[in-house]
Amino acid sequence: MSTPPPYLPAHRLLTGRTAVITAAAGAGIGGATARRFLEEGARIVVGDAHARRTAETVAVLTEEFGADRVAGTPCDVTDEEQVRALFALAERVHGGLDIVVNNAGLGGTAALTEMTDEQWARVIDVTLTGTFRCTRAALRLMTAAGRAGVIVNNASVLGWRAQAGQAHYAAAKAGVMALTRCASVEAAGHGIRVNAVAPSLALHPHLVKVTSPEVLEELTGREAFGRYAQPWEVANAIVFLASGYSSYLTGEVLSVSDRHA
Repeated sequence: MSTPPPYLPAHRLLTGRTAVITAAAGAGIGGATARRFLEEGARIVVGDAHARRTAETVAVLTEEFGADRVAGTPCDVTDEEQVRALFALAERVHGGLDIVVNNAGLGGTAALTEMTDEQWARVIDVTLTGTFRCTRAALRLMTAAGRAGVIVNNASVLGWRAQAGQAHYAAAKAGVMALTRCASVEAAGHGIRVNAVAPSLALHPHLVKVTSPEVLEELTGREAFGRYAQPWEVANAIVFLASGYSSYLTGEVLSVSDRHA
């Protein structure tokens, strides 16, 4: 098994830009992306369904990066009013919007024959419809302001490959990929780019709590590098898609390590 590389220094790739990041409270990809964006010079607005964790995240990042660069509000992406409030906050405190990272998603494991309508609908509503709601809000604001912005969606390798017990999550993530491609076509005329990352296995404390060691070992064995990704490694790919280094890239889904097995 290979070891992760050293944490990379920032290169100020997002200086002066404002980003909204959903599901950004905690130790996962969203939290790593929020920190990485700040290191790269961005102003951020974080949203998360967990109000306490959102407040704690804002407090920690404000202490480190300054109150003028960090704002946040609780946001359940299944609630249209909360989505609108999140984007309105970006306009109010930072004067507009340049980047959106749609990171909110919900997983779970259930055999298809045992899966309830409620389990299916909940995963679809958070993971796919939530991404739709935030993408719609972002495009409305960006096009109205004439800003050539960027949207980065968090998909998953399960949008490509099959895994038992993951029909709802895989269907939702495949939908995120299709949504990304369609949105990119509609947004291109406004100078707005829409892409996605498709992580395979990025390990963080919450995933460890809800996944058995046996399943984690099996999934890790599928990885090209023989190890799981650090959340900040996925965040680096998101920074690339949000930055000017990907200026001619839209409608793409970038795999973040996996053999697609």
